[in-house]
Amino acid sequence: MKKFIFLISIFSFFFSYSLFSKDFTVASYNTENLFDLKDNGTEYKEYKPNTKTWNEKAFYTKIKNISKTINHLNADILALQEIESKLALKKLQKKSSKYKYSKFIKKETASIGVAILSKYPIKKFKSIEVDNRDIYARDILKTSIIIEGKELIIYINHWRSKRASESKRIIYATALKRDIDNLPLDTDYIIVGDLNSDYDEYLSFKYNRKLNDSYGITGINQILNTTINSNFILKNNINNFDDIVHYNLWLDIDKKNRFSSKFRGDNNTPDHIIISKGLLDSQNISYVDNSFKVFKPKYLYNTKKSKINRWNLTKNTGYSDHLPIIATFSTNLQKYKFKVDSLKIDNKTTIKQYNIKDLYNIQSVNNININNIIVIYKKDNIVIIKRKDDRAIMIYKPSNKLKLGYSYNIIVDEIDQYNGLKEIKNLSYIKKLSKKVNYKKLYLDGRKIDIFDLKYQNEIIKNLRGKYKKGYLYFKHSKYSGKIKLYFKFKTKRPKDGDIITISSGHLGIYKSRIQIILYNKNDLN
Repeated sequence: MKKFIFLISIFSFFFSYSLFSKDFTVASYNTENLFDLKDNGTEYKEYKPNTKTWNEKAFYTKIKNISKTINHLNADILALQEIESKLALKKLQKKSSKYKYSKFIKKETASIGVAILSKYPIKKFKSIEVDNRDIYARDILKTSIIIEGKELIIYINHWRSKRASESKRIIYATALKRDIDNLPLDTDYIIVGDLNSDYDEYLSFKYNRKLNDSYGITGINQILNTTINSNFILKNNINNFDDIVHYNLWLDIDKKNRFSSKFRGDNNTPDHIIISKGLLDSQNISYVDNSFKVFKPKYLYNTKKSKINRWNLTKNTGYSDHLPIIATFSTNLQKYKFKVDSLKIDNKTTIKQYNIKDLYNIQSVNNININNIIVIYKKDNIVIIKRKDDRAIMIYKPSNKLKLGYSYNIIVDEIDQYNGLKEIKNLSYIKKLSKKVNYKKLYLDGRKIDIFDLKYQNEIIKNLRGKYKKGYLYFKHSKYSGKIKLYFKFKTKRPKDGDIITISSGHLGIYKSRIQIILYNKNDLN
């Protein structure tokens, strides 16, 4: 009888747990200038009420379109940016009737604010002042939401745009971190919103003189600690750090799909869902692994044209210049499996073997093993390595152990991106394998490949012939004619305008997103 009662008790516990445990979604959406029709004097010029570009028809069309997206997205908790007023939010909330709870904040002197819509009770909220000296600064909304009796803190952000340098966004990050520092270490909290920073901002802004006024420090990466020592915080190591660190959910999806906005055709990730350690500890509330995604139905994003259907002021059509992002969380216990397969090389633990091409799809590394690489080019402080049937990559300031024409097994400890060009920064292990081989067989014929295709970056090319003029090589390809910038690393015996030259060993590099051929010495030319 006692055994029976015990089994009934166990059954009742698990039944009640499953009954009350719940999955729920959190999303973020920059609505792109949702202004109301009341003239407050703080509106942007093109959004002055009752004008040609912003009037009753435009306002209600915008409300209809944004609410359509919100209803289709159907997030349980939705962070919003670029909302002008409580009035605009209430109009939107009325059209998105699933949301019982809402909060909005904005400085009186600011043009736009941030808001939250929630299906769950908002226990408390506060406005975190970013900068009391800046009347236009957008304060951060901190909310505490109760889900199945468990508390989740959400910080809704809209940081300064990239018209300003990075030091302005660092002010936002510092104000946010100051509040986070006062939380218990195991607190479940999420940082969401438009941070006007890419997930890898420390790489993408590094050589931009206008943006980088902070000696390489960024708000999103170094202040919020989504990176440590230039390596991203990962799910499988986040709990190894004593410091307050964060995991950026952009790392959950393939690099080619990492965008929520476009600028001049380039992918950008200004919008973020960044999570605390507490959301990866299988207690209270947890992140549902690999649930992060960009919401891009056909009416928001034209896949063929790679174009976001943004709001058009003159036509009163479209939605926003941002796409919503969304992730799932749960009060149910998550069984995480973040560990990766490993092997031992000379008593050194390393991830199972990778190809060189894999390095182009990741932003940080930790003991990555690559076997049978061949040194195909070496000059001064660079080495180009390649594997048969694989890609090439540059090693910056390589070890003297690497000799031209020899093959090795290596372990990669650090990678970087210099003006768009991928490079290896550090090797922790080098093992020589063979005698010298015919490494020039791995050069690519520049006449037979599309040298402007990014998949050929870091390759050494040969046989590309053309006329030199004012820093460019004008050439004829098997399928087209073109010109490409030549960057000379040597000063003597450079070609003169009008000279016909042939590239015998040119390094396909990138500078500020443009392909160029780097020539390190006069022997690279015929």
